Amino acid sequence: MTNYSGVIVRSSPYTVGDTINLLVVFFQKMGITVYARINQQTEASNVGIEILPIEFILFGNPRKGSQVIAQNPVAALDLPMKLISWEDQQERRWVAYNTADYIKNRYALDNGLGMLVDVDKLVSEALEL
Repeated sequence: MTNYSGVIVRSSPYTVGDTINLLVVFFQKMGITVYARINQQTEASNVGIEILPIEFILFGNPRKGSQVIAQNPVAALDLPMKLISWEDQQERRWVAYNTADYIKNRYALDNGLGMLVDVDKLVSEALEL
């Protein structure tokens, strides 16, 4: 798998749909707002394009995200946060998301606003990795 600066890519033992289901339920249980869930494979199919399974969710904490946006409105380009899960040609499943440091550094946020949510810890717990 390719390394991307500021992005964590992890394998998932579950199907794309099950990965997203587990994460949505876990995030909601932890008080994280899930704003949207998009099945991009279905969306592509609706316009005649066939792609492998891929879904993503937009999620966040309105209290923390609003503070970030108040400090730097351009940060709204990356907030709410996004997490994707997809299947590759070898039928391996993946999950990827930006690190909090990436957001902090990209928008020159104060240290107090840098940790939006420890997504890596939440993903590990939700998927029991």
